[in-house]
Amino acid sequence: MSTLESRIDALLAPVAPSMERMRTVLSEQVRSDSGSVRDMTDHVSRFRGKQLRAAMVLLTGEALGTTTDEHPTVAAIVEMIHLATLVHDDVLDGSTMRRRVACVNERWDNQIAVLLGDFLYARAFSLSTDLRSRLVSKVLADTTRTLCVGEIEQATKRFDFELTQATYEAICSAKTGSLYSAACELGARYPERDVAFGAAMARYGAEVGLAFQIVDDCLDVAGEEAIVGKTVGNDVEDGKITLPVLHAWRMGDERVRAAMREVYTQPGEGRRIERLRKACNLVAGVDYAMARAHELVESARGRLRALPASAARDSLDAIAQFTLERRF
Repeated sequence: MSTLESRIDALLAPVAPSMERMRTVLSEQVRSDSGSVRDMTDHVSRFRGKQLRAAMVLLTGEALGTTTDEHPTVAAIVEMIHLATLVHDDVLDGSTMRRRVACVNERWDNQIAVLLGDFLYARAFSLSTDLRSRLVSKVLADTTRTLCVGEIEQATKRFDFELTQATYEAICSAKTGSLYSAACELGARYPERDVAFGAAMARYGAEVGLAFQIVDDCLDVAGEEAIVGKTVGNDVEDGKITLPVLHAWRMGDERVRAAMREVYTQPGEGRRIERLRKACNLVAGVDYAMARAHELVESARGRLRALPASAARDSLDAIAQFTLERRF
């Protein structure tokens, strides 16, 4: 077992039995009589990663003492929605690799990937109707709508170097932060806890999720594919202006800005990300973006101080910190 795997296992130790139940539910729910679908869901299972969103459902419930026997199922539903977003995102981004495995759209094609993502969404919401509370269906339906709006807004802002940081963060909060927020809210509130429980933890999740996306955007322009484990430079290829690029644009003179605009809009030799690294000071852009991610994580960690001391609270604190340290 690698050092990283050992560290993640330690973080999830307070909810290890519940995580195993969550994985059992997840495996059962994505099973299909169709051999073709089984091939695809088996393939997607290799995207499993850290399953932090599911873990945050369970850790939040544990930290607040609100855990029920249905929390592992709630966590599995959240994880299914996350998997669906990964499959769809790879189509939108034109990605070819995730977790060092070929993306569904690369292994099969875009049509298959879209349908598989829809299959996962359908299974998630079908399972949510079997729970004794409608809270999961309501929160995750709203979250899915927010995710879609965030992706639409991002698509309409491509090639827009006048994008404000506030707009960038609103988009990232919608397309990434919202599912982190929902995971923590559900962990705290399910099945019928006071809204105040959920609101406090939702804010923690939203800040961690936004920090996660900012770090992801930094890795896309500065990371190495061999370490990151997925295709990098996709945002530049797709015309997306992320925070490190936005800062480099603001700090650049007219010559630098002209070069950056040309990288984004004109064909040329080599990958656009390599040309962008030569055209502007992305190092300063990444430093700026990471400083913002640090602010968000510190704010999120501060919110945990209101919780009673416990191993689960410590794990939530460590997950927030891990968001800054990850390189994949």
